[in-house]
Amino acid sequence: MTRFIKTALSRHIVINAFKIAMVVGTLLNMVNQGERLLQGGTISWLHLMLNYLVPYCVASYSATKNEIELRESNDCKSGN
Repeated sequence: MTRFIKTALSRHIVINAFKIAMVVGTLLNMVNQGERLLQGGTISWLHLMLNYLVPYCVASYSATKNEIELRESNDCKSGN
């Protein structure tokens, strides 16, 4: 578990997940709250934050899992 967290908090994963979350979160906010945003209505701050948090979590989890599996695969190959 600590290996997963350490990998997830590595600089390149955090930066890439943040970039993805900014793009996807903005698109989700436009889809989910676009009419309210354009009309100057009240928006749901909870939904706004979740629209950014969920893509960040998905992107960082996926990248972390991929990197750990790649390292394990390379360790197995170098051990042969």
